[in-house]
Amino acid sequence: MSTFLLEIGLEEIPAHLVTSSENQLIERTKKFLSEHRLTVGDIKPYSTPRRLAVVLTDVAETSESLSEEKRGPSVDRAQDENGNWTKAALGFARGQGANPEAFEIKDGYVWLTKRTAGVAANEILAKIGDEVVAQMKFSTYMKWANHSFLYVRPIRWLVALLDSEVISFNVLDITTDRFTRGHRFLSSEHVEISSADNYVTTLQGANVVVDATVRKNEIRSQLNAIAEANGWVLQLETDAAQDLLEEVNNIVEWPTAFAGSFDEKYLEIPDEVLITSMREHQRFFFVTNEKGQLLPHFLSIRNGNREHLNNVIAGNEKVLVARLEDAEFFYHEDQTKSISDYMTKVKKLVFHEKIGTVYEHMQRTGALASAMAAALKFDEAQQADLTRASEIYKFDLMTGMVGEFDELQGIMGEHYAKLFGEDDAVATAIREHYMPTSANGEVAQSEIGALLAVADKLDSIVTFFAAGLIPSGSNDPYGLRRAATGIVRTLVDKKWHIDLRPLLADFVQQQGKVTDTDLTTVVDFMLDRVRKLSLDAGIRQDIVIAGLGNVDRADIVYISQRVEALSQHSGDGNFRDVIEALTRVDRLAVKQVTNATVDPTKFENQSEKDLYQATLTLDLNTLMHDGAENLYMALANLQQPIAAYFDETMVNAEDESVKDNRYAQLNVIQRLTNGLGDLTQIVIK
Repeated sequence: MSTFLLEIGLEEIPAHLVTSSENQLIERTKKFLSEHRLTVGDIKPYSTPRRLAVVLTDVAETSESLSEEKRGPSVDRAQDENGNWTKAALGFARGQGANPEAFEIKDGYVWLTKRTAGVAANEILAKIGDEVVAQMKFSTYMKWANHSFLYVRPIRWLVALLDSEVISFNVLDITTDRFTRGHRFLSSEHVEISSADNYVTTLQGANVVVDATVRKNEIRSQLNAIAEANGWVLQLETDAAQDLLEEVNNIVEWPTAFAGSFDEKYLEIPDEVLITSMREHQRFFFVTNEKGQLLPHFLSIRNGNREHLNNVIAGNEKVLVARLEDAEFFYHEDQTKSISDYMTKVKKLVFHEKIGTVYEHMQRTGALASAMAAALKFDEAQQADLTRASEIYKFDLMTGMVGEFDELQGIMGEHYAKLFGEDDAVATAIREHYMPTSANGEVAQSEIGALLAVADKLDSIVTFFAAGLIPSGSNDPYGLRRAATGIVRTLVDKKWHIDLRPLLADFVQQQGKVTDTDLTTVVDFMLDRVRKLSLDAGIRQDIVIAGLGNVDRADIVYISQRVEALSQHSGDGNFRDVIEALTRVDRLAVKQVTNATVDPTKFENQSEKDLYQATLTLDLNTLMHDGAENLYMALANLQQPIAAYFDETMVNAEDESVKDNRYAQLNVIQRLTNGLGDLTQIVIK
């Protein structure tokens, strides 16, 4: 068994593309091996900023041979009356590259067994350049020299070794060989790999840690060692720290950690400003004391060894201090103005050329938030805070600090609002209205902040849709899908039951510029986010489709609850019986839809009476108000009465009045069932 190495040498890949490109290379390699029936023991990925690689161990000498049975024409078409092969039979043989003598007759047809011999591994692997390397897809491309070929970055070298044998192929004008590149500054340009087995150790000797996992663990270990030696607290397990660790890992090949410092005077600036300056702009890790207070030190990683490290530290400190000087200036300068001054500038700030200004967006958001607050029965104090927050929540966009550090919008709004004397609830809402800031980010916690966040995002969706700026395919330049996801997650988190249809209908009626909005499209867009979140949570697709069916009230919370309730009960022992009973009612009820009142005097058997009694106290609005779980349990309790009913009752009775009464009874149950969605979509077989 052999080992195969493929390495694609490149100019530095953007850090955010390294891991995804490594994963793609693995998937494409697996597909390639499967298509060519070449078995291997393991596929190990490697990556650095300058290379993507895979090592295949226990590679078989040849691909697996293949034996396939091919069916030809029927016997009566394959042979004439004298038993001779017809043109149809001979054409079939010719198409399969076989002789008619190899025909077998069975089941009334002629058959050929086609055997494909295994192909040598080196012949197969010679195709990996065209079928894997050249087929890679990226979100960012470059082209170079006179080539029309596009790739994430220019290809500079290719290594392909089966054990010690070079597997020859070309990508553009680059031909494979056994020479890789070591560290750009610490090693020679050409490093020979004697055998695929020696790949990792050879590059280790050339100052390249090629295994991304090993490299990341080394970075983590070095950072923790410095923090521990100085008595600092370093949090590497937060989402932000993990993202930074991933980024740093993908920009170095030979990591060396170091610590730097800055003047304590900068600690008067809000922590978020300091952390943003360090983490987002310089890729530094911040440290705190045991109480969680920020310290005037940072940790970072150098792509190199410890030579002249003091010069590196001094250079990094100088760059950071320059940013902190700017931050300190803006922090004090911003406080010389008032919120009113900033709001005057906001009135001229364009939200979108087809929609209007940010100020107009804020006014619409305030009206929408006020309507939702009334529906949710916010008290007077809450409504007052919400009104004030909606009047000023974008003011910090015009501050110098946010102009320099746009990642701090909302965050600086909260800080400045408190400094300018606003209530804490208002200040918190200014920060929280951006939340969640990512698909899985934390949702706003305060009532005022959460409602402002929902209203702000909802107005964006409605107005962008009204302007014809609707996401299509993967194209969503204004982040409307993310906004809709944030709305759904916030409403569900707060358990706020709001019917979006009448709410938005009233809203667009009051807003002259958005009166042409197709609200059905907007609501469907929101429901699609419920679908996506449910599927991402691992809920069966048929149950998601069922829970999203028969939407009468566009209550995102209730619709999410019924998907969850159906999913939770799908593992119950009686789930199949319950769904079968309810869908049987549904299939019959649609044949004669009626709102007629059920007349108990027309019942002809006990099962009709029992089913009537079982449904008599069930009120759909009450059950829906109590939650989808309660509605499901109420309907599940009808399974046995329904089963008994169909055992004893012929719905299509000869007496038309009895028949109509039975359909009226089935329609009562169907209306209850529709409260859970379209249960006919659930696969129960």
